[in-house]
Amino acid sequence: MVKRYANLALIYAVIAMIFGVFYREFTKFNDFSGQTNLSIIHTHYFLLGMFFFLILMLIEKVFSFSEKGIGKVLTAYQLGLNITGCGFLFRGLTQVLGTELSRGMDASISGISGIGHILMGVCIVLLLLKIKKSVV
Repeated sequence: MVKRYANLALIYAVIAMIFGVFYREFTKFNDFSGQTNLSIIHTHYFLLGMFFFLILMLIEKVFSFSEKGIGKVLTAYQLGLNITGCGFLFRGLTQVLGTELSRGMDASISGISGIGHILMGVCIVLLLLKIKKSVV
């Protein structure tokens, strides 16, 4: 599992860098200088992707907490992270392009990001409980 966590950390580092470059170039190309949600995708993927799996790798090395069923929790976590990222991407693209959104569409984008955050939060709690169980 240590190698799997290292590989996932690497994947999310690359994704974070791609979104960082995309944010910079997309806003420059569209001559946009305001605030946009595109700027936070980069940090979300670095912190909730790369750093998260690097920390899991270290915890696994020390406590060997991974057991049957942990893969489902990690898959759900990654799903939540990527749902959140998509919500931020949609919101940021509409901000940069100046797209007028209906109230329903605006709420839908916020809801997508919220569902991703909730899913990640639940998975973090489940992971912490598994880690606690292996430590005690």
